[in-house]
Amino acid sequence: MSRRNTAVTDQVDECPLPQVLALIGDKWCIQILVELGLGPRRFSRLERAIEGISRRMLTLNLRNLERNGLITRTVRPDSPPSVEYAVTPLAEDIREPLEALAQWARRAIPSLVAARRDYDSRS
Repeated sequence: MSRRNTAVTDQVDECPLPQVLALIGDKWCIQILVELGLGPRRFSRLERAIEGISRRMLTLNLRNLERNGLITRTVRPDSPPSVEYAVTPLAEDIREPLEALAQWARRAIPSLVAARRDYDSRS
């Protein structure tokens, strides 16, 4: 990210909700945080666990989550070196609401799809 773009995301508004929702509301961030909430993971395990994510998108999202203090990245000096990701206490604070949202989404998706079809058929 360029220097001028990071300046915008470093600002603290009176209402931080839009910034937080932009961060965790991303297509992949919630899935990454939920998976890491189960325990530390290496990159390849995360990649296998999150269906449909590309290596590039996983890398970008992990960097963004690390930058915002929600995950840690630990490099182990093995041969070859291995990298492990884990949630921080800050991310643990939001884990329960994220898991509840994920459960709601699984229950609600049939109703959401039906409502879209109904709406579209009237248009």
